[in-house]
Amino acid sequence: MAYDFDLFVIGAGSGGVRAARFAAGFGAKVAVAESRYLGGTCVNVGCVPKKLLVYGAHVADELEQAAGFGWTLEEGHFDWGTLIANKNREIERLNGIYRNLLVNSGVSLLQGHARITGANEVEVDGQRYSAEHILIATGGWPQVPDIPGKELAITSNEAFYLKALPRRVLVVGGGYIAVEFAGIFQGLGADTTLLYRGDLFLRGFDGSVRTHLKEELEKRGLNLQFNADIQRIDKLEDGSLKATLKDGRELVADCVFYATGRRPMLDNLGLENTGVELDERGYVRVDEQYLTTAPSILAIGDVIGRVQLTPVALAEGMAVARRLFKPEQYRPVDYQNIPTAVFSQPPIGTVGLTEEQALEAGHKVQVFESRFRAMKLTLTDIQEKTLMKLVVDAETDKVLGCHMVGPDAGEIIQGLGVALKAGATKQQFDETIGVHPTAAEEFVTMRTATR
Repeated sequence: MAYDFDLFVIGAGSGGVRAARFAAGFGAKVAVAESRYLGGTCVNVGCVPKKLLVYGAHVADELEQAAGFGWTLEEGHFDWGTLIANKNREIERLNGIYRNLLVNSGVSLLQGHARITGANEVEVDGQRYSAEHILIATGGWPQVPDIPGKELAITSNEAFYLKALPRRVLVVGGGYIAVEFAGIFQGLGADTTLLYRGDLFLRGFDGSVRTHLKEELEKRGLNLQFNADIQRIDKLEDGSLKATLKDGRELVADCVFYATGRRPMLDNLGLENTGVELDERGYVRVDEQYLTTAPSILAIGDVIGRVQLTPVALAEGMAVARRLFKPEQYRPVDYQNIPTAVFSQPPIGTVGLTEEQALEAGHKVQVFESRFRAMKLTLTDIQEKTLMKLVVDAETDKVLGCHMVGPDAGEIIQGLGVALKAGATKQQFDETIGVHPTAAEEFVTMRTATR
């Protein structure tokens, strides 16, 4: 049977665009349908604008440190509107780049909502198209718990377009998005409180990292409230919001920001017209080759609920394109030792196993930890400390995990990700000559196990 397209991609986010571009480059006839914005969550309401806001928030630190280096500065003034306008202009530029990447690759770009109407058929704005393969790459969407007043809260989708910086902000959640936005709001001058229903945020990260970041955030004056959750939100006469907690306390703020999880974006996708099944968490069920339970339909990225990171979606998109249209170049995605950064303030960089994971896996573990005040801060009164940690298999000497909290953690951990992927040992770390004076050299000079 002749199809209109060899591959029809639903969603022009990172994974979908990567799959479409490379499939077209391999000679396939490809279409992409997108109803919102090109570039997906990452470019529009995720990692890119978030990192720009993190940069803006970090300027306050630079200004505070300047006096120690002899600079006398007039009191600074921050303008939220300028930052958001400049951010918007950059996002528009990136949207254009994504459009050009697709069109110049020979991909047919359809701007409208796509709905699957059969195993090999997709409808976009009333027009039906046939395709040999359909790829679902629709990503995720933030969700707010179903509590009274939930409509008064915002999520990351709305935070990037606030007309003004709220004076008082309640951030709800314990994942990396909550921690990052708490740092952004506080760094830009808002009175910020972070609420989390658990004992300590960033569940799944190394215990030393979680504890160290808690201590550093408290030094910065961030109000951390653990074992706390909101029962209802009410709007007061002056326009502010009152959050009533489950323990009976009441907190008043100008903005309540929820970062308590994301769901797969499957709204009106037409899965009922297919044999596609969802897993117990509500994500699209796929096998190791990203095939759903409907043989002609595949899925990648956040919608399958594996590792929800942009570079992972890119790798999955590449793997799909190669397997379908360039099988001699196909290689499966390796989900081990994926470097990750959290752009908190200070930031986190991590790759490999946490201490807890290594012990649970049965490794006999040696831990090397170092906490120190960065050289840049020695001419200032700032007491922030950097944490660096190595988790080592005591029997094989293989480095199982590298973890850092401190300036440039994400930049440093990327290189260490290569080392772990290559199977580096602690001896090889020790025999590597450090770059001096840097913080990064600490990773190759830790000689004595702390436990």
